[in-house]
Amino acid sequence: MRPDRLSLAAILLLTTSPVAAGLMGAAERLGRDMGGTGQSMTLPFQILLLMSVLTVLPSLLLLATAFLRILVVLSILRQAIGLAQTPPNQVLVAMALMLTALVMTPTWRTLEREAILPYSAGQVGLPVAMSRGADILSTFMQAQTRPSDLAAFRELSGAKPSDKTGFSVLLPAFVTSELTTAFQIGFMLFLPFLVIDLLVASILTALGMMMLSPTLISLPFKLLLFVMVDGWAMTFGSLVRSFASPA
Repeated sequence: MRPDRLSLAAILLLTTSPVAAGLMGAAERLGRDMGGTGQSMTLPFQILLLMSVLTVLPSLLLLATAFLRILVVLSILRQAIGLAQTPPNQVLVAMALMLTALVMTPTWRTLEREAILPYSAGQVGLPVAMSRGADILSTFMQAQTRPSDLAAFRELSGAKPSDKTGFSVLLPAFVTSELTTAFQIGFMLFLPFLVIDLLVASILTALGMMMLSPTLISLPFKLLLFVMVDGWAMTFGSLVRSFASPA
C-alpha cells in the first residue's frame, strides 16, 4: 500500500474512533506542558503537534491493531475466488478499516477513559498517561498473541523469565501471531474454491477440452457459491469473532 494512502487510512480510522474526541484537548495540554509557561499554545502549533503525532499512526495502525489480520484475510479471499482486482484495493482497505474500528472500539474507549481524558483534564501527567496507554494497548495485543511466539521473541531478545514483556518483544510476537492466524483463516477460505477448481479441471479433462482454461469456467461457479452462502457477511462476522477479548 502506498504511504500516503496508509496515512489517509490512519487519519480516517482515528477520526471515527472514540479516541478522537479527546485528542485536541490532550494536544492542548501537551502544548502547555512543553511551553512551560502555563499558557496554551496557539491553534497552528496545536495542529502541528497533532500532525506530528499522526505521522506514527500508520505504523501503529498496521502493526498494533486488528487491521493486519483483516486485510491479509480479505486479500487471500480475493485471490481464492480468482478475482485479480475485484474488489479493488481501496475497497478492501476501507472494509478492513471499518472492521478494525469495530474490533478496536472497546480498547479505544478504555484508552480514552483511562489515559487521554485524564491527561487532557490535567489529572495525570504525560508519563502516567503514556504508561496507561501502552498498558491498555499491550493488553489487547497479548490477548491475540500466541504464547509460543511470545516465548520465541523473549528468547531472541535475551529477556529473563522475571522480566516484564517490553513493547519491542510484544510487537513482533503480535505481528507473527496475526500473520499465522490470517494464513490459517485464509487456508480454510481457500479450500471450497480449490475443490471447485479441481472438479472443473477434472470434468474438462474428461471431456477432452484441455485447451480451455479451468479458471475461466470455475469463476462463475465460485461467485455463485460465495453469493449463495452470503460469503461476505459470513467472512466479516468470522473475522470479528476471531479476536479474543482482553482479560
